[in-house]
Amino acid sequence: MAGISPLAVIEEGAVIGEGVEIGPYAYVSSKATIGDRTTIGQCARIDGDTTIGADCRIFSHAVVGSIPQDLKFHGEDVKLIIGDRNTIREFTLINPGTEGGGGITKIGDDNLLMGYVHVAHDCIIGDRCIFANAATLAGHVEIGNGVVVGGMTPIHQFVKIGDLAMIAGASALSQDVPPFCLAEGNRAVLRGLNLTGLRRHLPRETINELRVAYKELFERGRPLKETAQSLLERSENEEVKSMCRFVLETKRGIPYERMNDDK
Repeated sequence: MAGISPLAVIEEGAVIGEGVEIGPYAYVSSKATIGDRTTIGQCARIDGDTTIGADCRIFSHAVVGSIPQDLKFHGEDVKLIIGDRNTIREFTLINPGTEGGGGITKIGDDNLLMGYVHVAHDCIIGDRCIFANAATLAGHVEIGNGVVVGGMTPIHQFVKIGDLAMIAGASALSQDVPPFCLAEGNRAVLRGLNLTGLRRHLPRETINELRVAYKELFERGRPLKETAQSLLERSENEEVKSMCRFVLETKRGIPYERMNDDK
């Protein structure tokens, strides 16, 4: 694909950056802004008030910016904002926000959304995340940086997932997952730290401190929020503090198995 196909439909008013490539039968709405060097594949659709950053790749039949799948939506002005260097694969669906969620769905930079991923209204996604095939995010989900979500995994509305967490494939997540943790199962529960991801991003000393904090929080059978508050006050490690603050602020709860093991 080179340049803009004469068979593409680009509505008057769309803002198209330098070096953009748009394939045949693709559609770009009048309110869309497409950043420099972004490519839009054959039959992809860029709908509504959608801003896409530079160097993104949007593959065939992706639908980006179509109205929310929410019965409360009545045509109000809403937005979808996508950052730079994102890859959006075939048949992915991304919806803008709704009035009840602030009106914006936002995706950061350097993310990979594989085929058939769905990002619903009012989701907030950070940078460098990977969503495997058919991962589905309900409305108002918030996801940090460096998160991995396995294929065929649905995430319940209003769930939050912290930085560098991983959700295993074919799981079903209905509660919040703290940063640096691994969750798996239906319904998904914490299985430990996301050690593979942590080893790629954090020094060994920090990982060791997170191991100790994880065990104290989730394997001692003590009151969770009291333990998190105590750790927050005692620890000097920023990653441990981040985990503790997440636990203290959760609204949907943390999915871990209560144990009485005080080893």
